[in-house]
Amino acid sequence: MSETTIDLDDEVDRWRWACPAGHRNWEATNGHFWCAECARTYSDDLEPEFEELRNLVTGDIVHRDDLQLLTQVGPYETLYGGSA
Repeated sequence: MSETTIDLDDEVDRWRWACPAGHRNWEATNGHFWCAECARTYSDDLEPEFEELRNLVTGDIVHRDDLQLLTQVGPYETLYGGSA
């Protein structure tokens, strides 16, 4: 699979993506994602930390390793100590 890019500073681009439970208020963290809505409603069936996002336009599920996350100042991984 080719790498997919998400511009974290572009609301339209970012809102195309959702956590496994369908929430759009996810955040990138070092090596995975975190969802505020899942954290607020935490249960055995809902995990706030996850490694895949769903593209709400195409329905595709994409693993964190296959996503390039961009910010205004550069790639997310470079800024937060991951690999470039």
